[in-house]
Amino acid sequence: FCIITAMFLTSCGEVENKSYEADLGSFFGDFSGAFVLYDYNNKFYIRHNEEQCTTRYSPCSTFKIPNSLIGLETGVIADENFVLQWDSVTRNREELNKDHDLQSAIKYSVVWYYQELARRVGEEKMRYYIDTLNYGNKDISGGLDKFWLDNSLKISAEEQVQFLYKLYTDSLPFSKRNMDIVKKIIIQDTLENGAVFSGKTGSNGTDLGWFVGTVQLGSNLYIFATNIVGDGANGMKARDITREIIKTLKIM
Repeated sequence: FCIITAMFLTSCGEVENKSYEADLGSFFGDFSGAFVLYDYNNKFYIRHNEEQCTTRYSPCSTFKIPNSLIGLETGVIADENFVLQWDSVTRNREELNKDHDLQSAIKYSVVWYYQELARRVGEEKMRYYIDTLNYGNKDISGGLDKFWLDNSLKISAEEQVQFLYKLYTDSLPFSKRNMDIVKKIIIQDTLENGAVFSGKTGSNGTDLGWFVGTVQLGSNLYIFATNIVGDGANGMKARDITREIIKTLKIM
């Protein structure tokens, strides 16, 4: 892996983990992009655009990952099959206009499901878990059912990777059962080489796109976060960019 990528990686020194600055600008086109990847077994980071990697943005729908965990841990929802009834408000995507369980709600990024979930959790418990997780700037003042939607809560790509590291090493303040449920429902693909590609998109609908997740390849785990900023940026574009970078790195 290091030999394959050495042609465009520059060592940035070593503190606790080795860090490489990657020249990945060609993948982002006209967008300003950040990319962080952590190689679990080999204990090194790859970063593109280090300044943006540490800049906080709204998590948008990537917050569905901690929101799912909090809903499960508080007992508001029992498991991935917990159904919430559609509120009969017609929205701009047909798949939103029906009942959903947790698994389908995260797959189709059903905002109303997660807003209702947050309301059922309540402000006191939500604040407790956001503080305990040390999630970004921990600011939920923008409203219980919208603080993560281009509102008060902000998090960086670097912090997204740190959060996912704790999730995938079972070191978050949640039961292993609940962490396993969430890891299962964000699986996107299992590839021919056996790699399991997981993640969640996020977007503010105008100029910010996220994709955060992991690739499990054999006994190794790669944890990543990508964000893109600029006109037309969205989560699917961030996802496509991430896939191309990861393919170039020969991870999948």
